[in-house]
Amino acid sequence: MSTTQGARARARIEVTAAIKDEARRQLAAEGAAKLSLRAVARELGMVSSALYRYFPSRDDLLTALIIDAYDSVGETAEVAHAKVADAGPLRRWTSVCEAVRGWALAHPHEYALIHGSPVPGYVAPETTVPSAARVALLLIGIARGAHQAGMLTEPSLPADLHPEAERMVEDFAGGLPPAVAVALVAAWAELYGLISFELFGQFRRVVEDRELFFRHAVRRLALGVGLADV
Repeated sequence: MSTTQGARARARIEVTAAIKDEARRQLAAEGAAKLSLRAVARELGMVSSALYRYFPSRDDLLTALIIDAYDSVGETAEVAHAKVADAGPLRRWTSVCEAVRGWALAHPHEYALIHGSPVPGYVAPETTVPSAARVALLLIGIARGAHQAGMLTEPSLPADLHPEAERMVEDFAGGLPPAVAVALVAAWAELYGLISFELFGQFRRVVEDRELFFRHAVRRLALGVGLADV
């Protein structure tokens, strides 16, 4: 790459980062539904046509912000898991869940973008899926490792749910008993329910020591998945 090309590439990276930073500021101030490319361009002192060279539409910018948010929380969870990689499955599970909660409390508007109300008229493309799956894959991996080590007790499963459970195993939970796949999906949904209730105020005047409550709740989720209490 020539010096000129290198300078252009660096400039593009810097402008892209500035656009995203301003868009995140607008998310915090106005919400995702009111995100506007024209408003972002105006705040950055750019003409709209110049900004469109980086993000052709509002949806393209939203997608970039969504992927960044998923990657950020995913990386946070992965780092937390790596720090306790030699611990038992229950400790690794709770560490991942606590890291996700910590990220959400530190980045409430980005959390709301990926786990809050849908943005009217926006449909997330398939390109968001790998980033969105990072936390779930960590939790599935913990359960799979526990199963392989004989440290997982298979939960009960109603007979009529077996076909759906077997589809889950085939789609994303290979190597796990069908009942565990169902329990994992339920735990994944409940994890974000716990975080959303705290972040969006539903626990006000209900739960005071929210950190302690969360730790207890995610431990119960792990036991429900079948992880050994060690």
